Amino acid sequence: MNILLFLIPVSMLFLGLAVWAFIWAVKGRQFEDLDASALDILRDDDGHKRPPPPPAAAPPEAPQAQDRRDSGDGAD
Repeated sequence: MNILLFLIPVSMLFLGLAVWAFIWAVKGRQFEDLDASALDILRDDDGHKRPPPPPAAAPPEAPQAQDRRDSGDGAD
């Protein structure tokens, strides 16, 4: 019997939370257009397809080694 003293307030808290979530969803316009999402799958247009991925980039080339003779610093 003592468990009811705990369960009744907890259930009232959950009820209040559920009512708040419902009011929040209604004010956030979550229930405005319920049929559009269901009908999107039936459309046969290409407007919802993902764009193709960009081509893979070429691997970076290693820097070319330079000869000291061609550097022009004048040190021979």
